Amino acid sequence: MNKIQIPFLLAIFVSVASYAQDVSVQYAQSITPKDLERHLRVIAHDSLEGRDTGSPGQKKAAAYVANFFKSIGLRPIVTDKDGSKSYFQPYGLYQKSWGEVYLATEKEQYEFQQDFYLSGLLNVLSEEKVPVVFAGYGIESDKYDDYKSLDVTGKAVLILEGEPKNKKGNYLISGDEKPSKWSSDAMSWQRKVSLATSKGAKYVLIVSNLTGDDFTKEVTKRGVMNQRFNRLSMKPYTEKTTGNAAFTISRAMALDLLDIKAKKLAKIENTISSKGQSLAGSLPERSVRVKAERKENIVMTENVLGFLEGTDKKDEVIMITAHLDHIGISADGQINNGADDDGSGTVSILELAEAFAKAKAEGHGPRRSIVFMTVTGEEKGLWGSEYYTSNPVIPLANTVCDLNIDMIGRVDNAHKSNPNYVYLIGSDKLSSELHAISEEANKKSVNFDLDYTFNNPSDPNRFYYRSDHYNFAKNKVPVIFYFTGVHEDYHRPGDDVEKIMFDKQSKIVQLVFHTAWELSNREERIKVDSNKP
Repeated sequence: MNKIQIPFLLAIFVSVASYAQDVSVQYAQSITPKDLERHLRVIAHDSLEGRDTGSPGQKKAAAYVANFFKSIGLRPIVTDKDGSKSYFQPYGLYQKSWGEVYLATEKEQYEFQQDFYLSGLLNVLSEEKVPVVFAGYGIESDKYDDYKSLDVTGKAVLILEGEPKNKKGNYLISGDEKPSKWSSDAMSWQRKVSLATSKGAKYVLIVSNLTGDDFTKEVTKRGVMNQRFNRLSMKPYTEKTTGNAAFTISRAMALDLLDIKAKKLAKIENTISSKGQSLAGSLPERSVRVKAERKENIVMTENVLGFLEGTDKKDEVIMITAHLDHIGISADGQINNGADDDGSGTVSILELAEAFAKAKAEGHGPRRSIVFMTVTGEEKGLWGSEYYTSNPVIPLANTVCDLNIDMIGRVDNAHKSNPNYVYLIGSDKLSSELHAISEEANKKSVNFDLDYTFNNPSDPNRFYYRSDHYNFAKNKVPVIFYFTGVHEDYHRPGDDVEKIMFDKQSKIVQLVFHTAWELSNREERIKVDSNKP
């Protein structure tokens, strides 16, 4: 090679590099606040009911993502059982849930979460008929004792909520206006149940002090709260169904179970107050039929993958991920739309996919392939990303890195005065090159403040372990987690579209784009050369 050719070739190289950079800017700028908002108004709409994992709303969101991937030309790469290709990677989560649960007398059958609620866990697979004994307030103390001469072995005890007062309005046990441990806090019912079961009682029925609409509202609230007993897991599991459990019933239901009139029960309560003595066991024993079935279900959900094939390095892949699901409906019936968590990440995936698809369609496709993936089960335990990394569509050995986006639409208290920031977590944990590329991409593009507060291994929040990138990281795939912090609406009904800062979000998504552009087009694959906690 002669001396004249070398400067000429260098000039061409610089020109091509400069042109490539200009092209990347062009496609990055196609990611706009308007388009992010357009998608998010679908993903975080009330009609999706908070996108709870495996719910109809979550599946609607998954279908929206898949249809969008198809519309922009991304390929499906998941192989179905029949050999066809799909955008969906389905998987099942194991769930313990309530089956048939009821209480029944000779007159009527009462339905779970309509006529009564159940606190704690039981597993009564087949109907049992047991005697019902009235046990007053279900209290034992040196001043007042409902169990002094009462045999409750193998029976269902029916007890009144709270504790008795005397004629002056003071509590019998404390002797003043302050309640004792039997009604002073949220754990009081458990103390009563523990006492009853220690005496040999098989079931405990607590008569609520609430009446009418107030009781109905409480039953509805408790019904939603009971969803915590329906947790999801990747593997079958056992649960403890013995211990503190109680049926909380209405006053009308108690009258039926005891086969007495309202005046009779009121007279009993008044007598206890006036005489300061228990009337437990003063009513004839009746019977109740009980069933409280715990069963195991498999809840089907799905990750959604769109594939953009690279050119000369197509066997290597960049993963760009966000989670699609959220927490569903609150105990009081309010919808948690999860506009930021992680609607913001989901719609970012859509915009990134469209930008890269447009680049490819115009002859500027990436050298390495890119998989755009929205996962589910994140809110239940990072299950979707765990499933993918355990069953990768493209081998993890060929996976260059994962860029994960989770909550980038708001600001936290630490940055109220400066919204132009993003927390980066994990960028240097496994690859010093990835960290350097990220820093350089930021300098050349949006020039945000990159905050590494949560990258510190001593950070008490442990965010590095709390989103889907971690399942890649623990398999030695370098990661970056993009995050703008927790705000007052985290996991609350107030996490709505109207509060998303789309101008800010679009800049962060552009940063992800520039980072992915460099990672997918550079000559050498980034090295895994770090092992930081």
